[in-house]
Amino acid sequence: MELTSEQAERRGRFRALADEQIAPFADQWDQEGAVPCEVIETLAREGLLGATLPAGVGGLDLDALSFGLLCQELGRGSVSLASLLTVHSMCSAAVLRWGTDDQRQTWLPRLAAGETIGAFALSEPGTGSDAKSLTTRATRTADGWTLDGTKRWISFGQVADLLLLFATSDDGVSAFLVEADSPGLEIRPIDGMLGFRASALAELGLDRCRLPADSLLGRSGLGFTWVANHALDLGRYTIAWASAGLSRACLDASLSYASEREQFGVPIKEHQLVRAMLADMWTEAEAAELLCANAGRLRQEGDPDSVVATATAKYFGARAASRAASSAVQIHGANGCSERFPVQRYFRDAKVLEIIEGSTQIQQLLISHSALARQGETS
Repeated sequence: MELTSEQAERRGRFRALADEQIAPFADQWDQEGAVPCEVIETLAREGLLGATLPAGVGGLDLDALSFGLLCQELGRGSVSLASLLTVHSMCSAAVLRWGTDDQRQTWLPRLAAGETIGAFALSEPGTGSDAKSLTTRATRTADGWTLDGTKRWISFGQVADLLLLFATSDDGVSAFLVEADSPGLEIRPIDGMLGFRASALAELGLDRCRLPADSLLGRSGLGFTWVANHALDLGRYTIAWASAGLSRACLDASLSYASEREQFGVPIKEHQLVRAMLADMWTEAEAAELLCANAGRLRQEGDPDSVVATATAKYFGARAASRAASSAVQIHGANGCSERFPVQRYFRDAKVLEIIEGSTQIQQLLISHSALARQGETS
């Protein structure tokens, strides 16, 4: 992957941040079920929560590849923390793209500075991939809206200040900006998850939650086709890169362990079947990174093909991370099942990567649809 000198310098800074302030503590965060507030404050001080926002509102205005490299390094250190950047950036991008002038002036500087933490609230107890079938209801009132329903699996919902939330109105699915202290909103922590245990998952209970008229983001009824799809595309891009980062973490841990662990009188790296696993991990990590870089290039160019390229990168990257994590645990043997080694966390987190921001099967549908369409164009 070819980088400019500026991109290479950024990658070095992102990598140092992950090595020094994230990776050494990620297992502890996983066990405690939370990322400390001071870590989020560190990202804010570095300007990383405004990575994709324009400089005019206090953002870093990173190009797509540089932003991907940031997601990769955070994912290598802690995919739970990387998911904060995912949902915060999805919320920020939606306000930037679809917000009114007042909404942009109010929220973008705060989101860029990390003074406001954003999250993405689409999933419900009975609605995941079928996101158009939301049961959360938005009702117009004389001075705004009321929301009734339940949202679930909301990453960093426990700490978010602003929720990009989707509900069904008379016009169809609509998007709303909901402040965490809105009357009628109850935020309930979700614990005991397989992976992403430090991502502060929450369930949101909405009981006649009252919102002002200017909480509507974009046009009523176009919340899914416009706002959600735009945000989900960005979310898939970040998860693709985080998956590539997790694959690298699995590979690094396995190379180190295989060099130190001895069986039958030699380090296990000398055994051919262990080398086969290492070779597959290396190859798939390289391939995942290149697919992500291609998606980033197309996104930067504004190419419509970036959508399927992003889906492809997410599909391959998440599956590659799962395979790499499985091999990493196998190489570590019983130690791989112990909390003393991070590969058990990688294994649990990797499965979640195949589910969030569009499951593996949803990506297969998107990719196959594009392939069939292209075949029709050329036949």
